[in-house]
Amino acid sequence: MSAPYRGRHHGGAHSTATASKTLITFHWLSHSMRRPLACAAAILAVAAVSAAGSSETRSYAAGASFTPSPLAVAQAAELSQSKDDTDAALADARRSGVQRASALTHQRKTVADAAALARAEAAAELVRARVEAAERVSRAKVRQGLLNRAQSDPKAVGQLLAADRGWQGEQWDCLDSLWNKESGWRWNADNPSSDAYGIPQALPGSKMSSMGSDWSTNPVTQIRWGLQYISSRYGTPCGAWAKSQAVNWY
Repeated sequence: MSAPYRGRHHGGAHSTATASKTLITFHWLSHSMRRPLACAAAILAVAAVSAAGSSETRSYAAGASFTPSPLAVAQAAELSQSKDDTDAALADARRSGVQRASALTHQRKTVADAAALARAEAAAELVRARVEAAERVSRAKVRQGLLNRAQSDPKAVGQLLAADRGWQGEQWDCLDSLWNKESGWRWNADNPSSDAYGIPQALPGSKMSSMGSDWSTNPVTQIRWGLQYISSRYGTPCGAWAKSQAVNWY
């Protein structure tokens, strides 16, 4: 017995439902895989372009090499030479600048040293001048002190005034011996047997007035006259002393 006929719609509805389910499944798969597939396609496209570019680069590199023109070579050589000349000029300028700076520093140091030396010498000269001035003042005080007490110490005055003439050492010894014999260095020594008077025993005593009116009481006046007499008559005290030893007078 044959199966009952369900009609075309029953079979058709089943087929339509099946087909619809199939379409929904395909649509879902297509939607879910659309983005990955697009990414894969893009990656393949980039790879193809890269491969093409690499192939083109290798093809270009494998081609004929570039040969510069003689003019370009000459210009490059000129530029290189110009750079070398410029570098050398800069190096020379640096060396010259260093040398000038060193010379200037040395010159300034020399000037500074000379100025410092001049200041030191000036200071030393000032010190010497002050010392000498102080010594002169000191000697003047001593001298004046001796002159002030000439009557109490006429020999010290005699040594001082003899030194003014350069009569020191042996010449002073001769003068000391001569006037010690003549008057014992007494300013008021009066020879009773003659008119000789004073430390040098001037004869007569009034001769000493040529040195001062106080000749009879001032040992300084007497000594100055006696030294002048010895210098004009005998040259030195030792000459006068030799005369006195020979004839007992001078």
